[in-house]
Amino acid sequence: MAKRKIYLDYASTTPVDPRVFVAMKPYFSQKFGNPMSLHSFGRVASEAVEKARRQTADFFGCEAAEIIFTSGATESNNLAIKGTAIAHISHFNKKKSKPHIVTTQFEHSCVLASCKKLEEQGMAEVTYLTIGKDGVANTKDLQKAIRENTVLVSIMYANNEIGTVQPIKEIGKLITRANQNRETKIVFHTDAVQAVNYLDCKVDSLGVDLLTASGHKIYGPKGIGCLYIRKNTAIKRIQDGGGHEAGLRAGTLNVPGIVGLGAALEITEKERKKNYSQSLKLRDYCLRKIIQEISGVKLNGSKIKRIPNNISFTFRNAEGEGMLLGLDAKGIAVSTGSACSAGDLRPSHVLSAIGLTEEESHGSLRVTIGKYTTKQEVDYFVNSLKEVVARLRKIAGK
Repeated sequence: MAKRKIYLDYASTTPVDPRVFVAMKPYFSQKFGNPMSLHSFGRVASEAVEKARRQTADFFGCEAAEIIFTSGATESNNLAIKGTAIAHISHFNKKKSKPHIVTTQFEHSCVLASCKKLEEQGMAEVTYLTIGKDGVANTKDLQKAIRENTVLVSIMYANNEIGTVQPIKEIGKLITRANQNRETKIVFHTDAVQAVNYLDCKVDSLGVDLLTASGHKIYGPKGIGCLYIRKNTAIKRIQDGGGHEAGLRAGTLNVPGIVGLGAALEITEKERKKNYSQSLKLRDYCLRKIIQEISGVKLNGSKIKRIPNNISFTFRNAEGEGMLLGLDAKGIAVSTGSACSAGDLRPSHVLSAIGLTEEESHGSLRVTIGKYTTKQEVDYFVNSLKEVVARLRKIAGK
């Protein structure tokens, strides 16, 4: 077991910021009330929830009433996609039609799975847009895909595997123009989970109606997320129970998690510029060293239209899982792709979407740095990667 431990998988999850932990701690044992209770314990918890809701709303530039707390991004994405489709089904059934959704081939798996489920149940039609080799959607393709029965466009802000950034503001303007002469307005949803740390997420600036965020990707706790829902957006609940969260999300509120999310977003807002420049500097340094010191390596996706902490490489004659395990033996944590699909031997749907072959996909590695990453850690990583790749190529006889 390696004594040195270096974490370079921040796109999978992040450690809780100590300031976030301090904010959360009282709500586990001292202020443990159910926020729906009318007594003093409940009121204290309810006040904490509403403070966090205001913090979250301030971050996204919206009203507090437009924030719904969930168990995480997967639930938020399910609610956004299925809830929008369900809200429009009766209208289109009268016309002997179905709601139509437009998304891309390289969305997070929970978005694709939600769309597939709606198709399987005969509840919606879905168009999956192709993605360019640079990992960026073409807005002209989106414009062509919009139909009379289109009710939702769902396109992620920044990709979780290769880090490429989509033209969300441009898409928002496109949909606003399209909605001017439509009976049924198109709802625009973006999964902003990977973007929140680094990019402008003010909802009016983006032109979105629905936006997904997650606590554990921004140095907050796991098991908490939120969905921004613009006022008067047509959406229905997808689970039954109590009338929590404006009747859209049943279940007792996760008060410590909600407090942690609010605190994490407040810290992110204050420190975003510093974290962006620090991550970009280290990312580009790491990128240069790898290209200089290791042959047969290619960056996946655009270098420019990319969040600053992500590097996704394809290595010739070196298998991704072998690289991951070799680095893990040296105490370094990286990924071959999304942690949500770890253990799946099929090639990444994201890498396939940008045109990589199965062999190239299996030779890919994702490195994501964070606010605690140092230059010394990057140096150790690159030296270790160089050794691991050389050993794998020697074993393969390449």
